Formats: sequence, structure tokens, C-alpha cells
Amino acid sequence: MEGTPLLEDSDDDLRLAALVDGLRLAEEEIAALEAVKVAHLAAAMRIALRRMEGQFATQRVREMQLRSIAAEIGTAVRWSDRVAQSRMGDALDLVERFPSTIDALAAGRITARHAAVIQDAGCVLADADTRAAFETVVLEWAECETVTRTRDYARGLAEQLHPESITTRFDRAEQTREVTLVDLADGMAKLEVIGAAAPIHGIYNRLTTQARAIRAVAVEALHDAEAAVATIEPEGVEPAAADADMPVVDIRTMNQIRADLVCDMLLTGQPGIDPTGAGLPGGLGAIRAQVQVVVPVLTAAGKSDRGASIDGTTPVDADTARQLMAHCPGWDRILTHPVTGVVLAVDRYRAGHHMDRFLAARDIHCRFPGCRMPARLCDHDHNRDWALGGGTDVCNLACLCKRHHTLKTETEWTARQEPDGTIRWTTPLGREHVDKVPPRVMFVPAADPAPF
Repeated sequence: MEGTPLLEDSDDDLRLAALVDGLRLAEEEIAALEAVKVAHLAAAMRIALRRMEGQFATQRVREMQLRSIAAEIGTAVRWSDRVAQSRMGDALDLVERFPSTIDALAAGRITARHAAVIQDAGCVLADADTRAAFETVVLEWAECETVTRTRDYARGLAEQLHPESITTRFDRAEQTREVTLVDLADGMAKLEVIGAAAPIHGIYNRLTTQARAIRAVAVEALHDAEAAVATIEPEGVEPAAADADMPVVDIRTMNQIRADLVCDMLLTGQPGIDPTGAGLPGGLGAIRAQVQVVVPVLTAAGKSDRGASIDGTTPVDADTARQLMAHCPGWDRILTHPVTGVVLAVDRYRAGHHMDRFLAARDIHCRFPGCRMPARLCDHDHNRDWALGGGTDVCNLACLCKRHHTLKTETEWTARQEPDGTIRWTTPLGREHVDKVPPRVMFVPAADPAPF
């Protein structure tokens, strides 16, 4: 009996060893499949480039060939066409400029993430011989190290081999500065800013210094509150009176304060340099933020706390939704089908463009397969061209972003809308993809908890 635990441990070790070997083999097989995928994408990019070279037309018309092929791939594998186009370009670059990396990936010696890191760091090396030497050295490291360590090593080596000075590279990189929005779960979102390191670090330092000052005030208030409690005589002061005299204590963390400061200053502040002051009443400071919020009637009435969203995609908490409704100058009433949730009608107390509001409420976003561009930023496209007899009505109109409106107009992509708003897209290869009206979750209040 005393030897049983040792036998069980030995069996576990054997099973664990088999699991580890199985995972290693699975990683190698996945890497080989990733190499096949890269080869397919690179070949598709070559076809697109060949077709573009054969077009005796404007750059815009030639670019439509690339967009159309990217959309063909994207709809087939459930990517957006933008993602497909980007991956096609990356795949061709990887195949042509980093052949040893592709070979290592196909052999399962590295993963796709290792390959991406090598490509990312080495893409700045224009000289083929220098890039090949870089690739050889980094591959030796990548075959026995993690992705993170490979990234650090590759970036350091690329910096040493880079033919340009940091000043020249910064001047070029500064042109890529941007602000992007990323939706997160639970009604949250992330604002990302890419800019020169010095002002970005300065912004973070200022936010941190301001947050520390707020925290210092909060700590002092907390000490005052504790002192006030210590001087209260239980028999001489009513609890309600004591609570009324208690100061409000800020319990936010440093990160929370920094985030709140960014929101407050960006939503209410005004730039120091305002070129619009002479032509725009109130200048840039007069511009107010706008969001489109969909709020179920029960949530608006305070009977439920579910279902509110921004642009029909990003959940927003009920309290925020009700506050926005209370302060907006007008709002649309959307009537939906009780079973399918499809929009039937849209009206508003104030007169306006009823058809525009109906399309925005029904479509929510661009109706090209996979696209999530909000409807408020889209064009209203005639699925059957007006010049060919298509009517200007909701049964023939749909929201399309600029990119996909242009793709439909200038290539062989066609769209046919059905009575329920479903759009059937036909690709240049003759394949059909169905884009249904964005569904809405129907919330029905229950008087009693559901039985288990």
C-alpha cells in the first residue's frame, strides 16, 4: 500500500509526457498549415498585382482589382476585406523577403507568431544581404526562445543594422501618428494614441502628477473624516447629523483617476491652437461629442437595465443611457417586429429625414459582409442602381461605407435586397453571400424568476 502513490505519480508522469509531446506535435502541424496559408495569400496577392498591371486606367480603377479579390477571400473565410487585403500584402512580403523564415515555419521549427515578429523587426532592413544575415541570426534564437524574447532580440539586432539614423526614422514615423478606438467587453472601450514619444510621455506624466495631487487631497479628507468620527460623542450627536457632516472621500485608484482626467479634459477642453476660431462660432471648443445610443423602452422607463448599446454594437450601462436620453435634444422611436426584432418604422416628435433614420435604425452598420462601420458614417446606396430603374425606397436602399460603396459601383460585385431587408451579395466569381438585417435581442420582463 505504501508504494501506491509512487505508482500513481509514475503513471501521471507518463501521461503528462505524452500530453507534452502531443502539444509539441500539434504546434508543428499548425505551423506547417500556417505556412500553407501564407503561400495561398501570397499567390492571391500576385494575381491581384498582375491584374492591376494589366489595367490601362486610373490608379483608383486598378486598386479596385485588389479590393475585389480581397473581398472575395474575406467573405469566403469570414474575414473583413480590409483584413484580407492586409494579410495578402504581409504574406507576399514574408514569402519574398524572408524565405528562410517561411521554411522554418513550414518545418514546424517556429510558430506563426515568431515569423510575424521576425518580419516586423526585419522589414526596416532594405538591403537583401543585411536582411538575410539578420534572418539567419534571429532564426537561431527563435527556434529555442519564446515570442517575447525573440521580439526583444530581433528589435535590438535590427536597430544595430539599421542604415538610417533615429532622427530620419522619427521624421518619417511621426507621419503615422493616429488615434484609434477599440471596443471592449462589459460596456467599456479603449482609446489608443500613437504619437511622438516625448509628448506622449509628457501626457502620462502630467496625468500621473494630477492624479497624485487628487489622491493627496483624498488622503487628507480621509484623515479629517477619521478625526471627526473620533471627536463625536455617541450620546450627544444623532447618527443622521453625524453622517451629514462627514466629508466625501475619493476612493478611486491612480489608474481610475488618470482615465477620468483624460475623459474630462478631452470632452470639455479646448485646444491651445485653434485655426477655426475665425470661421466657426465658438471655435473647436464649441464642438460637442456625439454618440448614437439605442435604448429599449423598458430600460428608458427604468423598468429594466438591459439592452442599451452604442451604434447597436457596444453595450452601455442603463444609467448612462438614461442620462444621455435626458439631455439629448430629440430621439427616435423605433418600432420592431415582436418576434424577429426587425425594424418596422421609425418616427420622431420633430420632423426630419424619416427614411435616413429608418435605414440607420435598421442597418446599424455597413451591410457589406463582415463590415462594422457605423450606419451614421455610411452612404445610402441603391442596391439596384437608380439609373437602371431602382427605386429610392427602404426596400432598395442600404447603408454602405465609402469603401464598399465604391467597390460595388466600380467592380462586378452586385447586391439584391429582399423584402425583409436581407441583402444577397454576388461576387465576381459568382459566389453568393447573404447579409441579414442585424438582429436585435428582445427583452421580455418576467414577473417571477425562471424555474430551474
